[in-house]
Order: sequence, then C-alpha cells, then structure tokens
Amino acid sequence: MKRNLHLLLIDPQNDFCDLPAGYLPTDPVSRLPLAPSLPVPGAHQDMLRVAGLINRGRAGLSAISVTLDSHHRFDIAHPTYWIAADGAPVAPFTEISAADVRARRYLPRHPGGLPITLNYLDRLEAAGRYKLMVWPVHCEIGSWGHNVHADVRAAYGHWEEASLGIVAKLAKGSNPWTEHYSAVQAEVPDADDPDTQFNTRFVRGLAEADRIYVAGEAGSHCVKATVEHIADYFAAEYGPDSLAKLVLITDCISPVTGFDAQYQAFLQAMQARGVQLMTAADVLPELLDNAAAEAVSA
Repeated sequence: MKRNLHLLLIDPQNDFCDLPAGYLPTDPVSRLPLAPSLPVPGAHQDMLRVAGLINRGRAGLSAISVTLDSHHRFDIAHPTYWIAADGAPVAPFTEISAADVRARRYLPRHPGGLPITLNYLDRLEAAGRYKLMVWPVHCEIGSWGHNVHADVRAAYGHWEEASLGIVAKLAKGSNPWTEHYSAVQAEVPDADDPDTQFNTRFVRGLAEADRIYVAGEAGSHCVKATVEHIADYFAAEYGPDSLAKLVLITDCISPVTGFDAQYQAFLQAMQARGVQLMTAADVLPELLDNAAAEAVSA
C-alpha cells in the first residue's frame, strides 16, 4: 500500500543560497550581478541534493510544501528599522536587546515605534528562544532573492506536472513588527494578525502523513524553529511516538555562519525526542519503494 510521504522545504530561496556565478543574473537597473543577501555556506549544494531527490523519487512523494520567508524592506529585524545613538546606521548581524534600547544605544528610526519595539523585545526575551538579530535586508517580497532556488523550483514543477498536484506555498514574515523564523508561528504572535499565530490547520495536515521529510535553510534558525514548533504540537496532540514520523534530511540543511553549535544542539535534541536523522541517499529508497507500491496497487 502506498504511504503518505510529505516533503517540507523550509525557505529554499535565493537569498539564503551560496550560489555560484552562473546562477547570478544581472540586475537590469544597476547593471550589476545580483547576489544573495544572506547566503548560508553549503546551501547551494543542499538545494541540488533536494532537487535530485525530488527528480529521482518524485513518484513516491505524496505532497510537497514549501515555506517562503517573505519580508518588507522595513522590518524590525532589518537595518532599515534601526539607528545607533550617534545617528549612524546599524550594521547587519548586530544583536539588540531591550536593555540596549532603554539605554538608547539603538533606537527605532521612527520615534513613534519605541513603545511597540520595547513591547516586542520584552516579550521576545521573556520567551527565551532568541534575541533580536539585525539581518541584512533579505527575501524582500517581489525580489529575485525571494525566489526559490532554480533547480528546486524546476524539480517540484516536474512533480506537479507528473502528479497533477500542487506544491503548497506558505508565506511567513510579512508582519514587520515580529521576527518569524518558524514557518508555523511568529516569535511573538500578534493577536490582531492571524498570520503570526500558530498555523494549526497546516500542522494538522502534516500529521496525516506517514513521513514528513524536512529540508531547507537555515538549520540554525528557520528549520530549527519550525521543527521545534511542529514537534511540540505533535507530542502534545498525538503523543511522543508521533515524532518518529519527522525526518530531518541532514545533508540538505546547513546553519548560518557562526551558529553551528546551535544547529548541532538542535539535531541532538530532536533525535533524543525521536525525530529521525537521514541523508538524501537514505530517503531515496523509501520514495522508490513507495512509487513501486503504488504501481503494484494500480
């Protein structure tokens, strides 16, 4: 009997991929090559492995979901939001705490944004998951960097044509007042914005699968946060044994530079809870066997 095998791709977007020169188009405005704004070392090869897995095992895949980091240029985690005490710009990869803002080391460029900024930082730090990081402007909605890696897009396009299916695309991150690493819940949900709240419908849909293979970028942040939220929900709703259906494809995931320790700790914690760690080569036979099972049943 064919099993329900679901591939969940987290943010497989150009801005997160260390793309070689041949993948970089020319900006028609500046006449310069476009370049990823937040490239993760190893991500391009990760995406090639993902694309290869889809192409070779597509007949065994029941569903594919793709999450898309989707930001505005003005965002609480972008330099455009902040100004230093001396009026200088705030450089990417600056960590900002509520204490920094109260001491006026960093301030929102819009004076009216101070109350909402402090409220956010206080709630973020109380949750104990992350501190605010100022990232380069990335995955800006409508930009080349927001687009999916070309090989992955081509591969899932072939899957759609062959299966007569639709790849589900989930946008996250368009609320400028909260970080949104996880694909299923913002770091600080906004009661007035349903898109920042826990996506129960999507996670329950994932739970219907026999296997959920997870790949994408980056392992230290968006993959980590997404899988943690899904694992917590599965454990609470379906019991701890349900986490065994989650599979992290470890050679299709890489961490942001400087965050390898966080990524390794995440892998160890998930494995201890029952989540499986596999490589693309491990996953492919399962997809081929599933395709063969469908052929026999047909």
